[in-house]
Amino acid sequence: MKLLFTLLCVLGALSGDLLAADSRPNVILIYTDDHGYSDLGIHGLQSDLKTPHLDALARSGVVAKNGYSTAPQCVPSRGGLLTGSFQGRFGLDSNQSSLDGFNQQTTIAERLGEAGYATAQFGKWHLGPTTEITRHGFQHVFSQSGQRPFSANIDLEGRDRPMGDLPPEGYHLDTCSQAAAAMIERYHDQPFFLYLAFRAPHTPLDAPQSYKARFPGEMPERRRAALGMLAAVDDGVGLITGTLAKHGLTEKTLIFFIGDNGAPLKIHKIDSPLEGDPGGWDGSLNDPLNGEKGMLAEGGMHVPFLIAWPGTIPGGQVYDYPVSALDVAATALDIAKVEVKPGELDGTNLIPYLKGEAKGAPHEALHWRWMAQSAIREGNWKLLRGGEREYLYDLATDPGEKHNLAPENPDKATMLRKKLTAWCAELDPPGLALGLMAPTWNDYFDHYLEGKTVAPPAAKEVPLSNAVKGWEARGGALTEMDGVIVFTPEKKGKGGFLTRTRTKLAGPVQVRLELKASPGSGSVSWRVEGDKDFLPANRVPFTIAESRDWQVHEFVLPASAPVIHLRVQASPGEASFRELEFKPADR
Repeated sequence: MKLLFTLLCVLGALSGDLLAADSRPNVILIYTDDHGYSDLGIHGLQSDLKTPHLDALARSGVVAKNGYSTAPQCVPSRGGLLTGSFQGRFGLDSNQSSLDGFNQQTTIAERLGEAGYATAQFGKWHLGPTTEITRHGFQHVFSQSGQRPFSANIDLEGRDRPMGDLPPEGYHLDTCSQAAAAMIERYHDQPFFLYLAFRAPHTPLDAPQSYKARFPGEMPERRRAALGMLAAVDDGVGLITGTLAKHGLTEKTLIFFIGDNGAPLKIHKIDSPLEGDPGGWDGSLNDPLNGEKGMLAEGGMHVPFLIAWPGTIPGGQVYDYPVSALDVAATALDIAKVEVKPGELDGTNLIPYLKGEAKGAPHEALHWRWMAQSAIREGNWKLLRGGEREYLYDLATDPGEKHNLAPENPDKATMLRKKLTAWCAELDPPGLALGLMAPTWNDYFDHYLEGKTVAPPAAKEVPLSNAVKGWEARGGALTEMDGVIVFTPEKKGKGGFLTRTRTKLAGPVQVRLELKASPGSGSVSWRVEGDKDFLPANRVPFTIAESRDWQVHEFVLPASAPVIHLRVQASPGEASFRELEFKPADR
């Protein structure tokens, strides 16, 4: 009897532990891409915007009026978000940085997975090969971020499959939402952590017409496309919150919705053609903030930021104190009862502040360093440095950063500079800046912070005859049908090539070709500014396999100067190209 009693007690204790574990909250982290502060309906800043599901999410929780990303660029902001440690501590300073430091960090997913959470990643990764996402703690992967094959070990219904390429079955923003909803269905009776990284409204602006049609009337086409992509995001948020409600998980789930950085405007917001133009303005807006992606001005990293946990966090709040994407890890791990060693995280658990249990600001100050720029915000005062330039703003009266108060307040500027210098000394490598300001960023600072006129780029010249989508044929002819460019050689069995002049791409250049051609070898050659002809070293070959299917070839042209002339050569004979994408490798 004594043994039986002891066994029952042990079983009862284990049962209680299991019930306690099952009661832990779910965490969903939704991350948008190049999403300007202005483009959130709850802000009431843009009349052409429609985000009803996001507005409902905001009303059920908190609008973080002063929510910040950790960088004005994709890769570092994601590294900081997923580790909860400022990315400059492990050398992830920019899109060009080595990922060695990040690969040695412990992510939110790893910590929560070890604690018994189901973990899943959807959409854009941008932190190394997508086939290796599982090594960073994500049990399930569905990394579609465009209309091309992508790494996945689950399908749209949430069923397991071997990790490998999965062809796109639908629009990437829709399918990521559907896969996330399938994971909620699968794990509705145990804690889960979902990281849904929408590649929206980042270029290329690929919203289907069904989404763009929701926004009729006169407007720049790039704006219409961005609004269409954000509508797809909003629909996805509605699907996810609806699935949570279906399973009674609304009050058991903490949701963060955050932008990775501000919108790229390229100063002039040129409405360049969408077709064949993956760069330029992404159609999103940062108003009333000053600056854009690539700046530590407010427009570069003051982002849409929502937090909802109905039943725990009172809804309908507008929270004024500054918060950071670094707070996601600290908050999620604390509510999941995951122990973290002191000093491992740079964020703060926001829940006591949002519930009104903790008074005052969650942070004494927020700090940033990105390349040659650094900044600190303490209260409403912000010190911003770009190279040797320095600006001081009172964001309470000047959220648009129009009035530099440094000359009038030298003591305040000196005090903040000392604090920023001390913080930057903790980074790897230390220092207020990494190198000199690049010409692009000097132009941005001139335009936004100095009020100087920066001339728009010269209009691209119209391609010559026998050209399709900017490409010309040499030794053959080009035709287009249903979006496919077909090269037909002048003489059967003889080679020719496609060429593109009057272009200017900052090197190195990322290349993606999707083609059908005779088996053999192909190549891409390039000429940079100053080269009179194509140099033998400036050529990357690739092998065309024997197949009737479309083949994808991706590689980088290691150009160290702006590329002004391109040649694409396939095997002798006819070749069809469904995609010819060339873009700076750091975008």
